[in-house]
Amino acid sequence: MPELPEVETIKNELAPWVVGQSFTQVTIFDSELVCGGSAEEVRRGLIGQKVKSLERRGKYLIFHLSNGKSLIIHLRMTGVLLLNPKGVDCYARAVFHLSNGYRLVFSDQRRLGLMWLVDDADTVVGKLGPEPLDESFTPGILGQRLGRHHIPVKAALLDQSIVAGIGNMYADEALFAARIHPLRKADALSPEEVQTLHQCIRKVLGAAIGSKGASVDTYVRPDGELGTAHFDFKVAHRRGEPCPVCGGNIERVLVQNRGTYFCPRCQPLGRGPLI
Repeated sequence: MPELPEVETIKNELAPWVVGQSFTQVTIFDSELVCGGSAEEVRRGLIGQKVKSLERRGKYLIFHLSNGKSLIIHLRMTGVLLLNPKGVDCYARAVFHLSNGYRLVFSDQRRLGLMWLVDDADTVVGKLGPEPLDESFTPGILGQRLGRHHIPVKAALLDQSIVAGIGNMYADEALFAARIHPLRKADALSPEEVQTLHQCIRKVLGAAIGSKGASVDTYVRPDGELGTAHFDFKVAHRRGEPCPVCGGNIERVLVQNRGTYFCPRCQPLGRGPLI
């Protein structure tokens, strides 16, 4: 699933081509893509509207329109947004034509992505937690939010109402960098561990944005190129490989049915961080 760094990359790379442009034609091939209205209502509601700005909130991409409404897209597991591809593949669920002649194609192999056209974006994204890269996201805020939950810290990081945008890959990477076992209870972390985890979350996400996201599965950038953040992964998707710090084997466990990668030597259960 595209996580914060991937959606941020998509936003950054689409913005120069879509902001200031109007929708001239919209084709929705899959009516199940649309939430809270019909595909025809969304199509008619978009045509003629100018994109005033583009925003990312958590894993959601928000097109703010000239009439005050917002087009919100959640790519889910396999959704991609392609700018001016050579053709429209069999996985295309919607095509948006812009006034500059460009074409934006929403392709989605597993057909899990969703789209809304709403008067108020908060009706969709209002329950999300704070953005981990915002200046207002402090170690104290993280500690307060984790301290309310007696669940594994990995599960807490995946809960979008606690912190927005962190997904499976980057939760594993941040916990490894902080030397915190993924099964530690969120409300049992010490202030020092929370401080370290806060720093590691921001460092891991920032580095991944710099590398244009991770293309470990279906994610590609709007121009069809791959991201390279996965080349820097220390534990995510590396089961059985040697830990880059201690040389021990990286293991995989399930945390709330999510594959979770960690190093049992560097992230021992019942001990504090090693850094």
